[in-house]
Amino acid sequence: MNRIRILGLDPGLRKTGWGMITLEGTRLGYLGCGVVQSDGDLELALRLKQLFEAIGRVVEEWEPDEVAVEETFVNKDAQATLKLGHARAMALIVPALAGLPVAEYGANQVKKTVVGVGHAEKAQVQAMVRILLPKSDAKTADAADALAIAIAHAHQRKARSLGASLMRA
Repeated sequence: MNRIRILGLDPGLRKTGWGMITLEGTRLGYLGCGVVQSDGDLELALRLKQLFEAIGRVVEEWEPDEVAVEETFVNKDAQATLKLGHARAMALIVPALAGLPVAEYGANQVKKTVVGVGHAEKAQVQAMVRILLPKSDAKTADAADALAIAIAHAHQRKARSLGASLMRA
């Protein structure tokens, strides 16, 4: 049975959460999680460079097979949404440059997959992450969200392979 290493990324300009899990058959395993940060006192280009390099170190150290990134949600502050989009670009381009497949998931899709409800609260997501990955030790909401994104990708992956199996039958 193949063991797939999945990196989940929860992009943010100040903090980008990351979470590494394994998927072996239907079993999820926890490898690690954390947050990479940029210096808010720097200009945007230098902050993006910091994120680019830090995400690159995570990819290099943890050697994922696949990456899942949360999609940007649009809020009332267009400037904040645009900055989040820049951070998300770093989360997409780093693994792409490493030759890794990258999947994208909306926040509601992640919540629905992990909790069962598309508009679940952050605390509910964190609680389900602890249940699904009992060895996980996410110390921040960003890291827990990144693990949830990786879990959602694992479930979507299983659903796609099951669908493909049914189509061949």
